[in-house]
Amino acid sequence: MARVDDGAVPMAEVWRGGLLESTHLGHAVICDARGIVQAWGNPAAVIFPRSSCKMIQALPLLETGAAAAAGLSDAHLALSCASHQGAHLHVEMAGRWLADLGLSEADLRCGPHEPLDHAERDRLIRAHQAPCQLHNNCSGKHSGFLTVTRHLKAGPEYVEIDHPLQRAIRAATEEVTEEPIAGWGVDGCSAPNFAMTLEALARGMAKFAVAREGHGAREDAMHRLARSMALWPELVAGEGRACTELMRAMGGRVAIKTGAEAVFVAILPDRGLGVALKVVDGNSRASEAAIAALLVRLGVLDPNHPDARKRLNPQPKNCRGIVTGEVRVAPGFG
Repeated sequence: MARVDDGAVPMAEVWRGGLLESTHLGHAVICDARGIVQAWGNPAAVIFPRSSCKMIQALPLLETGAAAAAGLSDAHLALSCASHQGAHLHVEMAGRWLADLGLSEADLRCGPHEPLDHAERDRLIRAHQAPCQLHNNCSGKHSGFLTVTRHLKAGPEYVEIDHPLQRAIRAATEEVTEEPIAGWGVDGCSAPNFAMTLEALARGMAKFAVAREGHGAREDAMHRLARSMALWPELVAGEGRACTELMRAMGGRVAIKTGAEAVFVAILPDRGLGVALKVVDGNSRASEAAIAALLVRLGVLDPNHPDARKRLNPQPKNCRGIVTGEVRVAPGFG
């Protein structure tokens, strides 16, 4: 089993005062339906995809018939794939979703955390309220999990590894990636996260990219999930976030998703391509630069778009607003 740092290559550099200060190493893979098209680093490096695989985790939501039975919209499906900001938009939608199921915030198993959205955080402070589980960035995914659990009449502890839902997610993961899982760990939201090679993750994204309606339940589910993410970028992440801004910049033609510890994936239906990358040190400034560079390379992102420039070549500022350096895509990458 290849370690995450085996064969890693430079992906992004940090410069200050004309000198190279830091280098971020990583791996990236582009796949089509037949296999690897291009790779940097080691495609066999084993990673935890973290939240980048939420569209795979959402497959049982559609394939069991739970989404149809609950009357879920494309917006619901986008939220089921989200790592959201905990803004009012996200919290209110997740709360309504649970109420429509006859459930409540207490049925979630993701745990509460302070919302990433500043307006909602400040509202809670002014109201002397504590954040709840709806503010968790994974509350949409867990609302989807509860939808399946209720449909299957399964037990309430849906994040347990032997729960019927998690068994279905594991099976879907292995089928989509065409690879046995390399292990599993507990994610930040308490759900299992299945380890895989970077090549397997990119291969899975390529399957989402080539999926077409009318070719069976699996392709129908893949097609609808990828489309929903691209149509509702504000639900997938939130204002100011790379996923939301870059999907908007690409006009809904591409679905992208980040994961903790600097993982990124992209689904390109027009090109029939899937992309997966991992920055070894887990730094998101590098993963955002890297995914933007690959999207530019693949011809789906305009390098001159303000939100592309914001990720390709960010210029950090100090507390006085003075530019202190810049982040650059490493030579030979992207």
